[in-house]
Amino acid sequence: MTLSGIAFIVILLFVQLGVQDALYTSATYLHQNLRGDLFLISSQYNSLTSQHSFPRPRLYQALGFKGVETVIPLYLQFAKLKNPIDGRKFPIYVIAFDPGKPILNLAEVNQSLQSIQLPDVVLFDRLSRFEFGPIAEKFEQGKLVIIEIFGYNKSIGYRVKVGGLFTQGPSFGVDGNLIMSYSTFLRTFQERRAGEIDIGLVILKPGADIQQVSANLSAYLPKDVKIFNRQEFITFEKDFWSRRTPIGFVFSLMVTMGFAIGIAVVYQILYSNISNHLAEYATLKAIGFKNNYLLGVVFQQSLVLAFLGYIPGFAITLEIYNLANNVTNLPVFMSVDKALIVLIATILMCSISGLFAMNKLRAADPADIF
Repeated sequence: MTLSGIAFIVILLFVQLGVQDALYTSATYLHQNLRGDLFLISSQYNSLTSQHSFPRPRLYQALGFKGVETVIPLYLQFAKLKNPIDGRKFPIYVIAFDPGKPILNLAEVNQSLQSIQLPDVVLFDRLSRFEFGPIAEKFEQGKLVIIEIFGYNKSIGYRVKVGGLFTQGPSFGVDGNLIMSYSTFLRTFQERRAGEIDIGLVILKPGADIQQVSANLSAYLPKDVKIFNRQEFITFEKDFWSRRTPIGFVFSLMVTMGFAIGIAVVYQILYSNISNHLAEYATLKAIGFKNNYLLGVVFQQSLVLAFLGYIPGFAITLEIYNLANNVTNLPVFMSVDKALIVLIATILMCSISGLFAMNKLRAADPADIF
């Protein structure tokens, strides 16, 4: 019972951290795989799901700066995809660019760029949620797959052909993904203007000072755009989800509460153990052992409990992560950092509980026992 209680807390911490990490990893998957050294976004930008565009000429202005080799516009749009089986429509995320200028460091996408150079041909994310229907399965069977895409507030759809698959996966804000050429994009979403883009990729010349170029762009471009390097872009997205959305706050609160509950559970375990063996501790006091020695015994016990509870908790978590990954297609996985964080948290949790439980031991008086 003692070890199972600690193992449960370990599992609780792992699951909470795993889901929280999946939130940030899935939200920044596109950021991590975009080509480019610097990224231009609208000054109103909050996250990839907020859809704030800016004038394309801003991106081409960057070509005039020293150290800039080329720029590539990227179009993003939420749409609705009609399930080809039952006819229901579900939100899907559309990524569009010039296939002649690859923007993604994804081998599957780059191998299929010739397909989307053809009019009205798209790539479908095989890890999109099941609500979209068996699109990936039918394509892999060699069948012709035609899907219908709707503007978010439109009643008339646009039919396109699936010309390939890629692997990205959903996030907490996106259920599925499509990739298409910008020409197909503008035909599909006629309300979008070609002169308005969502992200501008800036590729620098070899040897260019990325910090200096970024500073120059920030200083001289109009203030309706922001300039980020890759890490700043990723951090900005993570900060949005962690600080400006309820789900980010809830995950942080759950991790904190899990740790606090763990302290309470381990405290009860140690307190009960000390109470059950109070006579033995009092006997040790009577024959001359000091409080510090007995406190050391309790502290060692708390460390042993931490390690013994961590091992089964870790093993069970691996199975839970695998199940969550298969069911949701979210990137819920074990990492060395996560394993160390939970191990340290478990040791700290048991140590704090041990400190509180020691008050019972200090009060042990041999005269009261005998």
